[in-house]
Amino acid sequence: MATDATPAPLELEATPPEVKRYQRQKLQAGIIGTVVSFIWLAVFAFIAGPELGEQSRQWFGDNEWLRLLLTAAALGITLEVLTLPLEFWSGFILEHRYHLSNQSLGGWLWRHAKGLAVGGVLGIVLTYGLYAVLWWTGDWWMLCATAGWLFVTLILGRLLPVVILPLFYTVTRLDDSELLSRLRRLTEGTSLNVEGVYELKLSEETRKANAALAGLGKTRRVLLGDTLISQFTPDEIEVVFAHELGHHIHGHLPKTIVAGVLLAGAGFTLVDMVLGVLAARLGYTGLADPAALPLLALVLGLFGLLLSPVQNKVSRFFETQCDRYALARTGNRSAYRSAFIKLARINKADPDPHPVIAWLFYDHPPIRERLALADAA
Repeated sequence: MATDATPAPLELEATPPEVKRYQRQKLQAGIIGTVVSFIWLAVFAFIAGPELGEQSRQWFGDNEWLRLLLTAAALGITLEVLTLPLEFWSGFILEHRYHLSNQSLGGWLWRHAKGLAVGGVLGIVLTYGLYAVLWWTGDWWMLCATAGWLFVTLILGRLLPVVILPLFYTVTRLDDSELLSRLRRLTEGTSLNVEGVYELKLSEETRKANAALAGLGKTRRVLLGDTLISQFTPDEIEVVFAHELGHHIHGHLPKTIVAGVLLAGAGFTLVDMVLGVLAARLGYTGLADPAALPLLALVLGLFGLLLSPVQNKVSRFFETQCDRYALARTGNRSAYRSAFIKLARINKADPDPHPVIAWLFYDHPPIRERLALADAA
């Protein structure tokens, strides 16, 4: 239930050293994990892959499905072994060190195991689907793979809030009738059709607060973290809800899907060009060789990494649009300011990151920039 506590002071202090340290260590863990993953992908693609391909051919002959499964399993398991220590340090040790986690060690391990199981199943299905396109469609594979990516995006968008998310969090309908009435009034005249407003039990794992608009079509719903509901006033929750509403008003979801499909098509084209040149030279039988999966993953991964600053820039632009919409829709600058100040404090967000760090890694504007919008409104 939303709290009626006095709003946070409307000025955000300078970033505490503890917050700077927490954010720096989280960033370092993410960068090291990325570097380790790409180094291993390169080693696998250029050295281990061809040898594994020869070995799998001796074991399975011309059965490409089993050869692909072996390659995917070897790649996935070795990457998990290499990155697990960093994930544990970042996701468990640091979160407890800075008093942000409510998880026990067993809870973290169980959640991580579920993540591996779900990710592994999805990964195998997507890998098999991609190689089926490669094997069966010939020169049309890039176009067919792009269409397949659109299909997968739409299906996962529908399944995420009703099938996948409940595997990790308890999700229940919001039962605060007064708050529901407030939120429904905000949607009037917006054409937004949501299945419902739900409470996401984030407190089972974390003390951080969050909210989201999730799902497609009949599964679209608003998710409010119980950590947010319990610590924010109704006016502040309205601001957060109006921000999520802004994503619908500005059509960010369809724009993101279209951009994702275009980037997928570009990535598959790049794979065709690079593997068409390198695969045979490295000892693979060709682009569609199951053993060349690490090389394919390396090309797609580097493509995504190089584009990530641009994607983050677009995401920050979208978020700023939603912040402006929340200010205009609610007309409540003080609640807007107190909501984002609370978010910064609760989540230990750095409101003043170095501009280069923000440009490279932030998909949301720094809190100080978001607060400045209220002054300019």
